[in-house]
Amino acid sequence: MNKQALRQLIRERKRQHSAEALWGYSQKVTQLLLERIANEDGIQTILLYHSLPDEVNTHDLIRALHAQGKTILLPTIVGLDLNLHVYKGEHALSTSASYGILESTGTLFTDYASIDLAVIPGMAFTLMGDRLGRGKGYYDRLLPRLFCPFFGLAFPFQIVPHIPTERHDIPMTEVITTS
Repeated sequence: MNKQALRQLIRERKRQHSAEALWGYSQKVTQLLLERIANEDGIQTILLYHSLPDEVNTHDLIRALHAQGKTILLPTIVGLDLNLHVYKGEHALSTSASYGILESTGTLFTDYASIDLAVIPGMAFTLMGDRLGRGKGYYDRLLPRLFCPFFGLAFPFQIVPHIPTERHDIPMTEVITTS
């Protein structure tokens, strides 16, 4: 199955689940991530994403980690790239003109070497870490600049046995999902 067909399959699977079911999956997946972070020493600076309605919901996760004193970074779309900005709270978010994503208006962050963990969205994942994005390549251009573990968050129906990958596709260190 090619990438476009796989994206369409995942969109169809998402439509088969109610908003309540997706919320329930999101709560379980983000709780697993919170536990994973709590069990690791030295995770202070975390790249996250402010989820779209069809992604594992990260809004409470962002607030919870921020309340724990973690430095949270959120991506901002600038042309074909992602800039990272420090999350300062819900009051410091604005809606992007390009995709309607809430983005941080906090300080620009460029010290990529100090990021301890990057949580990356995706349309589909394999349990071995292969990731299928939305097709614009934003994370394909960002990830080579990072030197930390990459975690994907996935609904269980986003896990597939195979994703066609290309040379520029960077695998996740770990994919967190529920069964």
